Amino acid sequence: MITPVDRPSPARPATLARGAACLAVAALALAGCGAPGGEGGDDGTITWMAMLHTPSTPDADGPVQAALEEHTGQDFEMQWVPAASKEEKVNAALASGDLADIVSLTETESTSVRSALKSGAFWDVEPYLADYPNLSEIDPEIIDAARIDGTLYGVPLQQFKARYGVLVRQDWLDALGLDVPHTIDDLTKVAHAFTHDDPDGDGKDDTTGFVDRAESFHFGFNSLAGYFGAGNVFDVDDAGRVTPAFASDAFKEAMEWYRGVYEDGGVNQEFITLQKSNQQDAIAQGKGGIVVTGLFEAKNYAALAESADPETPMEWALVNDMTYDGRPHRIISDTGGGMGGWLAIPKTEVQDEAQLKKVLAFIDKLMDEKAYTLMTDGVEGTHYSVDDDVVTITDQTAWEQEVQPYASSRPSENAFLRESATAYVDEANEKMTEQAPDAVLNPAQTLTSEAFDRQWSTLEEKANDAYNKYLSGQIEMPEYEAIIDGLGGQGLDTITEELTAAYQAANG
Repeated sequence: MITPVDRPSPARPATLARGAACLAVAALALAGCGAPGGEGGDDGTITWMAMLHTPSTPDADGPVQAALEEHTGQDFEMQWVPAASKEEKVNAALASGDLADIVSLTETESTSVRSALKSGAFWDVEPYLADYPNLSEIDPEIIDAARIDGTLYGVPLQQFKARYGVLVRQDWLDALGLDVPHTIDDLTKVAHAFTHDDPDGDGKDDTTGFVDRAESFHFGFNSLAGYFGAGNVFDVDDAGRVTPAFASDAFKEAMEWYRGVYEDGGVNQEFITLQKSNQQDAIAQGKGGIVVTGLFEAKNYAALAESADPETPMEWALVNDMTYDGRPHRIISDTGGGMGGWLAIPKTEVQDEAQLKKVLAFIDKLMDEKAYTLMTDGVEGTHYSVDDDVVTITDQTAWEQEVQPYASSRPSENAFLRESATAYVDEANEKMTEQAPDAVLNPAQTLTSEAFDRQWSTLEEKANDAYNKYLSGQIEMPEYEAIIDGLGGQGLDTITEELTAAYQAANG
Protein backbone atom coordinates (compact mmCIF):
# COMPACT_ATOMS: atom_id res chain seq x y z
CA MET A 1 0.00 0.00 0.00
CA ILE A 2 1.14 3.54 -0.70
CA THR A 3 0.34 6.09 1.95
CA PRO A 4 -0.20 9.73 0.99
CA VAL A 5 2.19 12.64 0.93
CA ASP A 6 2.08 14.83 4.02
CA ARG A 7 -1.21 16.67 4.34
CA PRO A 8 -0.84 18.59 7.52
CA SER A 9 -3.68 18.78 9.85
CA PRO A 10 -4.57 20.59 11.95
CA ALA A 11 -3.18 23.68 10.25
CA ARG A 12 -3.58 27.34 11.08
CA PRO A 13 -4.45 29.52 8.11
CA ALA A 14 -3.86 33.14 7.42
CA THR A 15 -6.47 35.73 8.23
CA LEU A 16 -9.68 36.03 6.26
CA ALA A 17 -9.46 39.75 5.64
CA ARG A 18 -7.90 39.98 2.21
CA GLY A 19 -10.07 42.56 0.55
CA ALA A 20 -12.18 42.71 -2.56
CA ALA A 21 -9.23 42.09 -4.83
CA CYS A 22 -8.53 38.74 -3.21
CA LEU A 23 -12.17 37.72 -3.51
CA ALA A 24 -12.13 38.66 -7.16
CA VAL A 25 -9.05 36.55 -7.73
CA ALA A 26 -10.63 33.65 -5.87
CA ALA A 27 -13.80 33.96 -7.91
CA LEU A 28 -11.75 33.64 -11.08
CA ALA A 29 -9.61 30.82 -9.69
CA LEU A 30 -12.59 28.80 -8.50
CA ALA A 31 -15.10 29.77 -11.15
CA GLY A 32 -17.38 26.94 -12.04
CA CYS A 33 -16.85 25.05 -8.80
CA GLY A 34 -20.48 25.22 -7.86
CA ALA A 35 -23.63 24.74 -9.85
CA PRO A 36 -26.41 26.15 -7.69
CA GLY A 37 -29.81 24.65 -8.15
CA GLY A 38 -28.64 21.55 -10.00
CA GLU A 39 -28.71 18.00 -8.75
CA GLY A 40 -25.04 17.74 -7.95
CA GLY A 41 -24.39 20.26 -10.72
CA ASP A 42 -26.60 21.19 -13.67
CA ASP A 43 -25.39 18.19 -15.67
CA GLY A 44 -25.65 15.72 -12.79
CA THR A 45 -21.92 15.92 -12.13
CA ILE A 46 -20.85 16.26 -8.51
CA THR A 47 -18.18 18.91 -8.03
CA TRP A 48 -15.53 18.57 -5.34
CA MET A 49 -13.14 21.27 -4.15
CA ALA A 50 -10.13 19.27 -2.92
CA MET A 51 -6.58 20.00 -1.83
CA LEU A 52 -3.69 19.21 -4.19
CA HIS A 53 -0.41 18.15 -2.57
CA THR A 54 1.45 17.21 -5.75
CA PRO A 55 3.13 19.35 -8.43
CA SER A 56 0.47 18.71 -11.08
CA THR A 57 -3.16 17.68 -11.35
CA PRO A 58 -4.16 14.27 -12.71
CA ASP A 59 -5.91 14.02 -16.05
CA ALA A 60 -9.66 14.30 -15.52
CA ASP A 61 -10.04 11.58 -18.15
CA GLY A 62 -7.32 9.44 -16.58
CA PRO A 63 -7.66 5.82 -15.47
CA VAL A 64 -8.22 6.53 -11.77
CA GLN A 65 -10.98 9.07 -12.35
CA ALA A 66 -12.68 6.77 -14.85
CA ALA A 67 -12.51 3.78 -12.51
CA LEU A 68 -13.85 5.79 -9.57
CA GLU A 69 -16.76 7.05 -11.65
CA GLU A 70 -17.53 3.49 -12.75
CA HIS A 71 -17.39 2.20 -9.16
CA THR A 72 -19.50 4.97 -7.67
CA GLY A 73 -21.87 5.25 -10.63
CA GLN A 74 -21.38 8.99 -10.45
CA ASP A 75 -19.64 11.52 -12.68
CA PHE A 76 -17.62 13.98 -10.63
CA GLU A 77 -15.28 16.89 -11.23
CA MET A 78 -12.30 17.64 -9.00
CA GLN A 79 -11.69 21.35 -8.43
CA TRP A 80 -8.08 21.18 -7.26
CA VAL A 81 -6.75 23.85 -4.90
CA PRO A 82 -2.93 23.82 -4.59
CA ALA A 83 -1.90 23.17 -0.99
CA ALA A 84 0.53 26.09 -1.06
CA SER A 85 -2.35 28.56 -1.50
CA LYS A 86 -5.19 26.63 0.11
CA GLU A 87 -5.68 28.99 3.06
CA GLU A 88 -6.14 32.03 0.86
CA LYS A 89 -8.31 30.35 -1.75
CA VAL A 90 -10.52 28.42 0.63
CA ASN A 91 -11.03 31.44 2.88
CA ALA A 92 -11.89 33.61 -0.10
CA ALA A 93 -14.24 30.97 -1.50
CA LEU A 94 -16.02 30.74 1.84
CA ALA A 95 -16.37 34.50 1.95
CA SER A 96 -17.67 34.76 -1.61
CA GLY A 97 -19.87 31.67 -1.49
CA ASP A 98 -18.29 30.31 -4.66
CA LEU A 99 -18.12 26.68 -3.58
CA ALA A 100 -18.50 23.13 -4.86
CA ASP A 101 -20.96 20.37 -3.94
CA ILE A 102 -18.27 18.90 -1.66
CA VAL A 103 -15.62 21.09 -0.03
CA SER A 104 -12.60 19.55 1.68
CA LEU A 105 -12.08 21.70 4.77
CA THR A 106 -8.83 20.54 6.34
CA GLU A 107 -8.03 23.65 8.40
CA THR A 108 -9.68 22.52 11.59
CA GLU A 109 -8.68 25.55 13.69
CA SER A 110 -9.29 28.13 10.99
CA THR A 111 -11.44 30.98 12.23
CA SER A 112 -13.04 31.42 8.82
CA VAL A 113 -13.74 27.70 8.42
CA ARG A 114 -15.28 27.34 11.85
CA SER A 115 -17.32 30.51 11.42
CA ALA A 116 -18.61 29.30 8.06
CA LEU A 117 -19.51 25.89 9.48
CA LYS A 118 -21.41 27.40 12.40
CA SER A 119 -23.19 29.95 10.21
CA GLY A 120 -25.66 27.38 8.93
CA ALA A 121 -24.17 27.40 5.42
CA PHE A 122 -23.40 23.65 5.50
CA TRP A 123 -25.58 20.60 6.05
CA ASP A 124 -25.64 18.83 9.40
CA VAL A 125 -24.95 15.32 8.09
CA GLU A 126 -25.20 13.33 11.31
CA PRO A 127 -28.92 12.53 11.01
CA TYR A 128 -28.24 10.81 7.66
CA LEU A 129 -25.14 8.72 8.39
CA ALA A 130 -27.05 5.69 9.67
CA ASP A 131 -28.58 5.21 6.21
CA TYR A 132 -25.24 4.34 4.57
CA PRO A 133 -23.18 1.18 5.19
CA ASN A 134 -19.79 2.88 5.44
CA LEU A 135 -20.76 6.25 6.87
CA SER A 136 -22.65 4.51 9.66
CA GLU A 137 -19.45 2.71 10.72
CA ILE A 138 -17.29 5.79 11.32
CA ASP A 139 -15.53 5.56 14.67
CA PRO A 140 -17.71 7.32 17.29
CA GLU A 141 -14.59 8.95 18.78
CA ILE A 142 -13.88 10.56 15.42
CA ILE A 143 -17.49 11.71 15.17
CA ASP A 144 -17.12 13.28 18.62
CA ALA A 145 -13.90 15.01 17.57
CA ALA A 146 -15.55 16.36 14.42
CA ARG A 147 -18.56 17.99 16.07
CA ILE A 148 -18.64 21.70 16.77
CA ASP A 149 -21.03 22.55 19.58
CA GLY A 150 -22.60 19.14 19.11
CA THR A 151 -23.22 19.47 15.38
CA LEU A 152 -21.51 17.51 12.60
CA TYR A 153 -21.10 19.92 9.70
CA GLY A 154 -19.53 17.40 7.30
CA VAL A 155 -18.29 13.87 6.89
CA PRO A 156 -15.07 13.65 8.93
CA LEU A 157 -11.86 12.79 7.11
CA GLN A 158 -10.61 9.75 9.02
CA GLN A 159 -6.91 9.43 9.69
CA PHE A 160 -4.36 7.93 12.06
CA LYS A 161 -4.60 9.69 15.42
CA ALA A 162 -0.95 10.75 15.23
CA ARG A 163 1.20 10.42 12.13
CA TYR A 164 4.25 12.47 13.04
CA GLY A 165 7.60 11.21 14.24
CA VAL A 166 11.30 11.85 13.61
CA LEU A 167 12.94 10.57 10.42
CA VAL A 168 16.73 10.18 10.63
CA ARG A 169 19.12 9.19 7.85
CA GLN A 170 20.14 5.65 8.81
CA ASP A 171 22.94 5.54 6.25
CA TRP A 172 24.45 8.69 7.79
CA LEU A 173 24.19 7.21 11.27
CA ASP A 174 26.00 4.12 10.04
CA ALA A 175 28.70 6.18 8.33
CA LEU A 176 29.41 8.05 11.58
CA GLY A 177 29.04 5.06 13.91
CA LEU A 178 26.00 6.52 15.67
CA ASP A 179 22.94 4.80 17.12
CA VAL A 180 19.37 5.72 16.27
CA PRO A 181 18.37 8.53 18.69
CA HIS A 182 15.38 8.00 20.97
CA THR A 183 15.87 10.98 23.32
CA ILE A 184 16.16 14.70 22.67
CA ASP A 185 19.70 14.66 24.07
CA ASP A 186 20.78 12.00 21.60
CA LEU A 187 18.93 13.74 18.78
CA THR A 188 20.90 16.91 19.57
CA LYS A 189 24.16 15.00 19.27
CA VAL A 190 23.08 13.51 15.95
CA ALA A 191 22.12 16.95 14.61
CA HIS A 192 25.58 18.24 15.54
CA ALA A 193 27.32 15.28 13.91
CA PHE A 194 25.27 15.54 10.73
CA THR A 195 26.25 19.20 10.53
CA HIS A 196 29.95 19.02 11.35
CA ASP A 197 31.23 15.48 10.73
CA ASP A 198 30.67 15.08 6.96
CA PRO A 199 28.08 12.27 7.11
CA ASP A 200 27.91 11.94 3.32
CA GLY A 201 31.68 11.63 3.06
CA ASP A 202 32.15 14.14 0.25
CA GLY A 203 34.73 16.20 2.13
CA LYS A 204 32.54 19.30 2.00
CA ASP A 205 30.80 21.34 4.68
CA ASP A 206 27.42 21.03 2.95
CA THR A 207 25.08 19.15 5.29
CA THR A 208 22.92 20.00 8.27
CA GLY A 209 20.92 18.12 10.86
CA PHE A 210 17.27 19.20 10.67
CA VAL A 211 15.63 20.19 7.40
CA ASP A 212 12.74 22.40 8.52
CA ARG A 213 10.35 24.66 6.60
CA ALA A 214 8.28 27.82 6.89
CA GLU A 215 5.47 25.99 8.74
CA SER A 216 7.86 24.95 11.54
CA PHE A 217 5.75 26.66 14.23
CA HIS A 218 2.65 24.72 13.19
CA PHE A 219 4.08 21.31 12.35
CA GLY A 220 7.72 20.27 12.75
CA PHE A 221 8.63 22.25 15.83
CA ASN A 222 5.12 21.89 17.21
CA SER A 223 5.66 18.14 17.30
CA LEU A 224 9.08 18.54 18.93
CA ALA A 225 7.56 20.80 21.60
CA GLY A 226 5.15 18.01 22.47
CA TYR A 227 8.09 15.88 23.63
CA PHE A 228 8.89 18.65 26.14
CA GLY A 229 5.32 18.59 27.45
CA ALA A 230 3.67 21.36 25.42
CA GLY A 231 0.04 20.94 24.49
CA ASN A 232 -1.65 20.64 21.13
CA VAL A 233 -2.69 24.23 20.23
CA PHE A 234 -4.03 24.63 23.78
CA ASP A 235 -3.24 23.31 27.25
CA VAL A 236 -5.56 22.74 30.20
CA ASP A 237 -4.10 23.31 33.66
CA ASP A 238 -5.10 21.60 36.90
CA ALA A 239 -7.73 24.26 37.50
CA GLY A 240 -9.38 23.56 34.15
CA ARG A 241 -8.16 26.78 32.55
CA VAL A 242 -7.54 26.66 28.79
CA THR A 243 -4.41 28.51 27.64
CA PRO A 244 -2.47 28.62 24.36
CA ALA A 245 0.34 26.08 24.07
CA PHE A 246 2.74 28.68 22.65
CA ALA A 247 2.64 30.54 25.99
CA SER A 248 3.56 27.51 28.09
CA ASP A 249 6.88 26.95 29.84
CA ALA A 250 7.29 23.62 28.00
CA PHE A 251 6.91 25.31 24.60
CA LYS A 252 9.44 27.98 25.53
CA GLU A 253 11.86 25.37 26.87
CA ALA A 254 11.62 23.57 23.54
CA MET A 255 12.24 26.88 21.73
CA GLU A 256 15.39 27.51 23.74
CA TRP A 257 16.67 24.03 22.91
CA TYR A 258 15.85 24.34 19.20
CA ARG A 259 17.50 27.75 18.97
CA GLY A 260 20.66 26.21 20.37
CA VAL A 261 20.57 23.58 17.63
CA TYR A 262 19.91 26.32 15.05
CA GLU A 263 22.85 28.40 16.28
CA ASP A 264 25.08 25.32 16.01
CA GLY A 265 24.06 25.04 12.34
CA GLY A 266 21.97 21.96 13.04
CA VAL A 267 18.84 23.47 11.47
CA ASN A 268 18.84 24.78 7.89
CA GLN A 269 19.35 28.50 8.35
CA GLU A 270 16.77 29.56 5.74
CA PHE A 271 13.90 27.45 7.12
CA ILE A 272 11.72 30.51 7.81
CA THR A 273 11.18 31.04 4.08
CA LEU A 274 11.54 27.46 2.81
CA GLN A 275 8.39 26.01 1.24
CA LYS A 276 7.45 22.35 1.47
CA SER A 277 8.42 21.47 -2.11
CA ASN A 278 11.84 23.05 -1.58
CA GLN A 279 12.19 21.18 1.70
CA GLN A 280 11.50 17.92 -0.12
CA ASP A 281 14.08 18.81 -2.78
CA ALA A 282 16.69 19.59 -0.11
CA ILE A 283 16.07 16.24 1.57
CA ALA A 284 16.25 14.36 -1.73
CA GLN A 285 19.52 16.11 -2.54
CA GLY A 286 21.04 15.02 0.77
CA LYS A 287 21.37 18.46 2.34
CA GLY A 288 20.10 17.34 5.73
CA GLY A 289 19.41 14.16 7.66
CA ILE A 290 16.63 14.79 10.21
CA VAL A 291 13.01 15.61 9.41
CA VAL A 292 10.08 15.92 11.83
CA THR A 293 7.10 14.92 9.72
CA GLY A 294 4.62 12.16 8.96
CA LEU A 295 6.33 8.79 9.30
CA PHE A 296 4.92 7.80 5.91
CA GLU A 297 7.12 10.43 4.27
CA ALA A 298 10.18 8.13 4.49
CA LYS A 299 9.06 6.25 1.38
CA ASN A 300 8.44 9.50 -0.49
CA TYR A 301 11.88 10.88 0.38
CA ALA A 302 13.53 7.62 -0.62
CA ALA A 303 11.70 7.64 -3.96
CA LEU A 304 12.65 11.27 -4.62
CA ALA A 305 16.29 10.54 -3.81
CA GLU A 306 16.31 7.50 -6.09
CA SER A 307 14.95 9.60 -8.93
CA ALA A 308 17.68 12.20 -8.33
CA ASP A 309 20.52 9.68 -7.93
CA PRO A 310 19.73 5.97 -8.52
CA GLU A 311 23.30 5.03 -7.60
CA THR A 312 23.11 6.38 -4.04
CA PRO A 313 20.19 4.89 -2.08
CA MET A 314 18.82 6.78 0.91
CA GLU A 315 18.02 4.86 4.09
CA TRP A 316 15.84 6.11 6.94
CA ALA A 317 15.22 5.26 10.58
CA LEU A 318 11.61 5.91 11.63
CA VAL A 319 11.46 7.02 15.27
CA ASN A 320 8.10 7.09 17.04
CA ASP A 321 9.24 6.94 20.67
CA MET A 322 11.24 10.15 21.16
CA THR A 323 11.28 11.34 24.77
CA TYR A 324 12.82 14.21 26.73
CA ASP A 325 14.40 14.23 30.19
CA GLY A 326 12.79 10.98 31.28
CA ARG A 327 9.26 12.27 30.72
CA PRO A 328 6.53 9.97 29.35
CA HIS A 329 6.30 9.68 25.59
CA ARG A 330 3.84 12.13 24.04
CA ILE A 331 3.10 12.73 20.37
CA ILE A 332 1.13 15.74 19.19
CA SER A 333 -1.81 14.60 17.08
CA ASP A 334 -1.49 16.17 13.64
CA THR A 335 -4.94 14.97 12.61
CA GLY A 336 -7.27 16.35 15.24
CA GLY A 337 -7.34 13.01 17.04
CA GLY A 338 -7.99 11.11 13.82
CA MET A 339 -10.26 13.79 12.38
CA GLY A 340 -8.38 15.58 9.62
CA GLY A 341 -11.16 17.92 8.58
CA TRP A 342 -14.55 17.69 6.94
CA LEU A 343 -16.06 16.82 3.60
CA ALA A 344 -18.54 19.65 3.96
CA ILE A 345 -21.62 20.03 1.81
CA PRO A 346 -22.79 23.64 1.27
CA LYS A 347 -26.50 24.38 1.13
CA THR A 348 -25.97 26.91 -1.66
CA GLU A 349 -24.89 24.10 -3.99
CA VAL A 350 -26.79 21.13 -2.58
CA GLN A 351 -30.17 22.65 -1.93
CA ASP A 352 -32.44 19.82 -0.82
CA GLU A 353 -32.39 16.43 0.85
CA ALA A 354 -32.54 14.52 -2.41
CA GLN A 355 -29.33 16.17 -3.60
CA LEU A 356 -27.74 15.75 -0.17
CA LYS A 357 -28.45 12.01 -0.17
CA LYS A 358 -26.94 11.71 -3.64
CA VAL A 359 -23.72 13.37 -2.47
CA LEU A 360 -23.60 11.27 0.72
CA ALA A 361 -24.10 8.10 -1.33
CA PHE A 362 -21.13 9.12 -3.46
CA ILE A 363 -18.94 9.70 -0.40
CA ASP A 364 -20.11 6.39 1.06
CA LYS A 365 -19.04 4.53 -2.11
CA LEU A 366 -15.63 6.23 -1.90
CA MET A 367 -15.20 4.43 1.43
CA ASP A 368 -15.46 1.00 -0.22
CA GLU A 369 -12.26 -1.05 -0.46
CA LYS A 370 -12.33 -0.80 -4.26
CA ALA A 371 -12.36 3.01 -4.19
CA TYR A 372 -9.75 3.08 -1.42
CA THR A 373 -7.45 0.93 -3.52
CA LEU A 374 -7.94 3.12 -6.58
CA MET A 375 -7.10 6.28 -4.62
CA THR A 376 -4.16 4.60 -2.87
CA ASP A 377 -2.53 2.22 -5.34
CA GLY A 378 -4.28 3.01 -8.63
CA VAL A 379 -5.41 0.52 -11.26
CA GLU A 380 -4.06 -3.00 -11.03
CA GLY A 381 -1.92 -3.82 -14.03
CA THR A 382 -1.39 -0.15 -14.79
CA HIS A 383 0.06 1.20 -11.57
CA TYR A 384 0.60 -1.82 -9.33
CA SER A 385 0.63 -5.60 -9.07
CA VAL A 386 -0.39 -7.94 -6.22
CA ASP A 387 1.44 -11.11 -5.24
CA ASP A 388 0.32 -13.00 -2.12
CA ASP A 389 -1.62 -9.90 -1.06
CA VAL A 390 1.56 -7.77 -1.24
CA VAL A 391 1.16 -4.62 -3.32
CA THR A 392 4.03 -3.50 -5.54
CA ILE A 393 3.97 -0.24 -7.45
CA THR A 394 5.11 -1.14 -10.95
CA ASP A 395 5.16 2.32 -12.53
CA GLN A 396 6.29 4.94 -10.02
CA THR A 397 6.03 7.85 -12.46
CA ALA A 398 2.50 6.97 -13.53
CA TRP A 399 1.52 6.45 -9.89
CA GLU A 400 2.86 9.87 -8.89
CA GLN A 401 1.04 11.60 -11.74
CA GLU A 402 -2.24 9.69 -11.86
CA VAL A 403 -2.83 8.27 -8.36
CA GLN A 404 -0.99 10.22 -5.69
CA PRO A 405 -3.08 13.42 -6.06
CA TYR A 406 -6.21 11.49 -5.04
CA ALA A 407 -4.64 9.93 -1.95
CA SER A 408 -5.08 12.94 0.32
CA SER A 409 -8.80 13.10 -0.56
CA ARG A 410 -9.64 9.60 0.65
CA PRO A 411 -12.44 9.77 3.24
CA SER A 412 -10.34 7.35 5.30
CA GLU A 413 -6.57 7.00 4.97
CA ASN A 414 -6.22 3.80 6.99
CA ALA A 415 -9.36 1.79 6.32
CA PHE A 416 -7.81 -1.07 4.33
CA LEU A 417 -4.12 -1.36 5.13
CA ARG A 418 -2.36 -4.08 3.16
CA GLU A 419 1.17 -5.37 3.13
CA SER A 420 3.31 -3.44 0.69
CA ALA A 421 6.52 -4.19 -1.18
CA THR A 422 7.38 -0.49 -1.07
CA ALA A 423 10.02 0.30 1.51
CA TYR A 424 8.91 1.93 4.78
CA VAL A 425 5.15 1.67 4.12
CA ASP A 426 4.40 -1.20 6.49
CA GLU A 427 6.82 0.12 9.10
CA ALA A 428 5.20 3.57 9.02
CA ASN A 429 1.71 2.12 9.29
CA GLU A 430 2.76 -0.05 12.22
CA LYS A 431 4.43 2.80 14.07
CA MET A 432 1.60 5.27 13.48
CA THR A 433 -0.84 2.70 14.88
CA GLU A 434 1.50 1.93 17.78
CA GLN A 435 1.77 5.52 18.99
CA ALA A 436 -1.96 6.28 18.92
CA PRO A 437 -2.42 5.79 22.70
CA ASP A 438 0.18 8.52 23.33
CA ALA A 439 -1.49 11.06 21.06
CA VAL A 440 -1.98 14.52 22.58
CA LEU A 441 -5.23 16.09 21.39
CA ASN A 442 -6.37 19.68 21.26
CA PRO A 443 -8.66 20.07 24.30
CA ALA A 444 -10.51 22.97 22.68
CA GLN A 445 -11.13 21.31 19.31
CA THR A 446 -14.87 20.83 19.75
CA LEU A 447 -15.46 23.96 21.84
CA THR A 448 -16.84 27.28 20.70
CA SER A 449 -15.57 30.78 21.33
CA GLU A 450 -16.80 33.76 19.36
CA ALA A 451 -13.54 35.56 20.07
CA PHE A 452 -11.61 32.54 18.78
CA ASP A 453 -13.59 32.54 15.55
CA ARG A 454 -12.95 36.25 15.05
CA GLN A 455 -9.33 36.59 16.11
CA TRP A 456 -7.40 33.37 16.61
CA SER A 457 -5.78 33.18 13.18
CA THR A 458 -4.48 36.73 13.44
CA LEU A 459 -3.15 36.24 16.97
CA GLU A 460 -1.54 32.92 16.17
CA GLU A 461 0.22 34.40 13.16
CA LYS A 462 1.70 37.05 15.47
CA ALA A 463 2.92 34.29 17.77
CA ASN A 464 4.35 32.48 14.74
CA ASP A 465 6.23 35.62 13.72
CA ALA A 466 7.63 35.99 17.24
CA TYR A 467 8.75 32.35 17.16
CA ASN A 468 10.57 32.90 13.86
CA LYS A 469 12.30 36.00 15.20
CA TYR A 470 13.41 34.21 18.34
CA LEU A 471 14.73 31.15 16.53
CA SER A 472 16.69 33.29 14.07
CA GLY A 473 18.19 35.42 16.85
CA GLN A 474 16.35 38.66 16.08
CA ILE A 475 14.82 38.78 19.56
CA GLU A 476 15.52 37.11 22.93
CA MET A 477 13.14 35.17 25.16
CA PRO A 478 12.02 38.17 27.26
CA GLU A 479 10.97 39.89 24.04
CA TYR A 480 9.12 36.77 22.88
CA GLU A 481 7.31 36.63 26.20
CA ALA A 482 6.44 40.33 25.97
CA ILE A 483 4.91 39.80 22.52
CA ILE A 484 2.85 36.86 23.77
CA ASP A 485 1.76 38.80 26.87
CA GLY A 486 0.71 41.66 24.61
CA LEU A 487 -1.64 39.37 22.70
CA GLY A 488 -3.79 39.16 25.82
CA GLY A 489 -5.13 42.67 25.34
CA GLN A 490 -5.61 42.04 21.62
CA GLY A 491 -8.19 39.33 22.22
CA LEU A 492 -6.26 36.34 23.53
CA ASP A 493 -7.49 36.85 27.09
CA THR A 494 -11.08 36.80 25.86
CA ILE A 495 -10.43 33.64 23.86
CA THR A 496 -8.98 31.83 26.86
CA GLU A 497 -11.84 32.99 29.08
CA GLU A 498 -14.49 31.80 26.63
CA LEU A 499 -12.77 28.48 25.94
CA THR A 500 -12.24 27.91 29.65
CA ALA A 501 -15.93 28.47 30.32
CA ALA A 502 -16.87 26.15 27.46
CA TYR A 503 -14.41 23.48 28.59
CA GLN A 504 -15.59 23.56 32.19
CA ALA A 505 -19.23 23.42 31.10
CA ALA A 506 -18.53 20.44 28.85
CA ASN A 507 -16.54 18.61 31.52
CA GLY A 508 -18.73 19.22 34.52
